[in-house]
Amino acid sequence: MNKEESIRFAQKYLEDLLSFFGANLAVSSTSSDDVIELSVPSSEMNSLLIGRNADNLRSLQYIVSTVLRNKEAELVRVNIDIADYKKQRADRIAKQAKEWIEEVRRTGDSKIVNLNAADRRVVHQVASEYGDIRTFSEGEGRDRKLTIAQAGS
Repeated sequence: MNKEESIRFAQKYLEDLLSFFGANLAVSSTSSDDVIELSVPSSEMNSLLIGRNADNLRSLQYIVSTVLRNKEAELVRVNIDIADYKKQRADRIAKQAKEWIEEVRRTGDSKIVNLNAADRRVVHQVASEYGDIRTFSEGEGRDRKLTIAQAGS
């Protein structure tokens, strides 16, 4: 399955999956690099589809990605955003990261935070804009922590 077929298949599969839950929504799709981006519009089912701590959203991504992998699709990485949840969360995390960075600058103490992979990525991106700050992750799985520190420490 080539790139365009992979995108169309993922979009249709997610629409069918959502309709199974009673959400007849039109999913829009794009691709960037090697990731299929699927966007689901806002509906009365947002909280069910996103789930607590976005667990349902991650599960939807996993299901669509697994089906693509089983179909031997060219693109298998999938990013689903429901009602701009991920974008809004990334904006909140970026704002929080700037506050953490200012705290590290002010106190000189490192800051250790427990974040999921997507949130850690946002903090790493924000911190890369600061020459005097470095970030690194340590640990495995759910125990992985992000450290924000001054570059010289």
